[in-house]
Amino acid sequence: MLRKSLFLTLCFCTYSIGVFAQSTYQEKVTSVSNIGMTISNIGLVGNAFRGSFNLNNQPSVEYPVNSGIECAFQGGLWVGARVNGADFRVSTGYNDSPSGYSTGANNFEFTSNPGLVYQELSSLLNSPNFNPTAVSHQDFRSTFTDRNIIVPGTSIPVSGHTPMGIDVDMETYNWNFDFANFFVVAKFTIRNVGNNVLDSVFVGYLTNGVVRNNNFTPAGQGGTAYFDKGGNAFIDTLNMSYDFDATGDVGFTNVYFAQKFLGAEDKTGFRHPKIDPGFKNFYQCWQFQSTANLFFGFPGTEQLRYDKLSSGLNFNNCWNGIGFPGCANATVGTFQQQLNRAGNRSNLNSVGPFATMNPGDQIVFYYAFIFAPYLKNPSASTTVNDNRLEERLKLIENAEWVQTAFYGNDRNGNGILEPDEDDGSGRIKRFILPSPPDIPKTKVIPTENKIEIYWTDNSLKSIDPISQVKDFEGFRLYLTKVGFDVEGAQNLEESLTLLASYDSTGNKIFFDNGFDAIRLAQPVQFEGDTNVYQFKYTLNNIQSGWQHVVSLTSFDRGDPENNVGSLESSKLSNLYRVFPGKPANGSIDKNKPFVYPNPYYGGASWEGQSIFAEDRKLMFANLPARCKIKVFTTNGAMVDEFEHFEGYNGTGSRWFETFSNTKETIFAGGEHAWDLLSKNQQIIARGIYLFTVEDLESGEAATGQFAIIK
Repeated sequence: MLRKSLFLTLCFCTYSIGVFAQSTYQEKVTSVSNIGMTISNIGLVGNAFRGSFNLNNQPSVEYPVNSGIECAFQGGLWVGARVNGADFRVSTGYNDSPSGYSTGANNFEFTSNPGLVYQELSSLLNSPNFNPTAVSHQDFRSTFTDRNIIVPGTSIPVSGHTPMGIDVDMETYNWNFDFANFFVVAKFTIRNVGNNVLDSVFVGYLTNGVVRNNNFTPAGQGGTAYFDKGGNAFIDTLNMSYDFDATGDVGFTNVYFAQKFLGAEDKTGFRHPKIDPGFKNFYQCWQFQSTANLFFGFPGTEQLRYDKLSSGLNFNNCWNGIGFPGCANATVGTFQQQLNRAGNRSNLNSVGPFATMNPGDQIVFYYAFIFAPYLKNPSASTTVNDNRLEERLKLIENAEWVQTAFYGNDRNGNGILEPDEDDGSGRIKRFILPSPPDIPKTKVIPTENKIEIYWTDNSLKSIDPISQVKDFEGFRLYLTKVGFDVEGAQNLEESLTLLASYDSTGNKIFFDNGFDAIRLAQPVQFEGDTNVYQFKYTLNNIQSGWQHVVSLTSFDRGDPENNVGSLESSKLSNLYRVFPGKPANGSIDKNKPFVYPNPYYGGASWEGQSIFAEDRKLMFANLPARCKIKVFTTNGAMVDEFEHFEGYNGTGSRWFETFSNTKETIFAGGEHAWDLLSKNQQIIARGIYLFTVEDLESGEAATGQFAIIK
């Protein structure tokens, strides 16, 4: 039986780069929330862990961001129907591919036509992608189709595909609010653009969830053994399937990954099982590419795929009971008990039937990908996730919040706008989320043992979208503890500790301590920066060379009339990974460059826990703004050379990929990290090394030495 493996994934990466360049396939990665999800323009989520082997270290489906916890291999949309009253067809976006997406491969039946732009939009006024039509802080929009039998831009046929004649408009949404940064919503508008009549229509989404921590177990390590540790489940009342790590990296993967049907619309109106008994939500789960099991078998034919899409294990007597005719015996357990155990499986969450789709008709299908921490019981096993109710309470809470956000002003969720729900627009508005004040515009300046934080007063002018009043209350400043990044899997939200809070006086809300301590006597402006900064906070006695994450937020008073508590802007959307240290050196003749730690001890806490031998970091300090650094052995052989430049952010050192994020890093200007690899990417031996620094502006040069101890 075929299984996903590291070898196959690596082969796929080598092959696919050229094919992607020729075709119209594109990918984007969510970046405003606490989720790093790869989403393609043909409706796929996940990248089959290709990101674990490319230069950008692109996540597949990672939560929390920068934690190394991946939650899914890949997934895609399914649409099935009887065509013109005759044969049953299913157009599949993905179906158990050991290598993930490959141009023209079997079961990747959606394609994008040339000239269609994969758009990114944002509702954030300060975003370069701001667009007033955006629904969320980061919308992705694309259109794809099942009508092509040749992949556009190539001569490659779409393997085994018979089109139904549908186009799909996809929009995905995610937000940076702390109370809403744990889900991504997908809206699929499925249009019958051909001449076929489609009846008995069902729509679903297939996901191959794999929850592992790639900082501890590299993606694909051990082949099948990497993928067969997952547990699966379905909650009927929430219309939600979910995945978890049952026996893999338990203790380092405290995350649930869920896929939830939110609602749908066709020409008859709003469709949901809670208001229409004839409209069902089906759950199927099968062993990856295995046809050996009667109930958990892979659907390898068109008819079997339609059968899976239009029926569910959750409607089988074996779902909850034992001993019914045809069920497994008591020693094996119910379907639910079997799926909770470790295995390599795919989840299909589908709904239908929809009204007959004549040419020109459409279906709108809303689906959510939801993440939540696994609430570990201290007395529970540290090697097995038992998936007990108390452990998934946060998942249930998050799922209910997503559903409420989806309903918007249709508060009872019946798809009909009641008089007391109408805000005057006369229409249902989905995803109405209360909003905290705008994120403060911030500038962070690190120097030696110090971090200065400046920000503007833009947050004070924010207007709440629901109450329509200026309800700004105050600012909060957060900081991580030294070494947070190298002690284990990162969860920045949990690592950020409140350092200071300032709020308005006279209203008896929070501390009433005012802003005098942080307000500048004279606003300041920096060269090349159009912002005018009114506030400042200085962090002193900060240890140089170590990563400190700083985050500044704003918060409001809350809205008791609408039962909304105080809301705070996102900590993750205004964070800075700061490395205090020496500023740019004006004269290396007078102020010599040096290296630290010196001597360097391999495996010290400075490095952190990592599977990568390249995750090492030695700092060169007292450097000019622009210079060339060369490293030599004591006998004069050159080991490595590299340039330091203004705006250096850690790029080129593997440590920053594993433990940081170069898009967010700020250095003091006179420091540069080196990964202790030779120019040929070989790990250097212990011993004494010499280095030279050449100032590319003045021509001055300096020398020094350091020791490596292992």
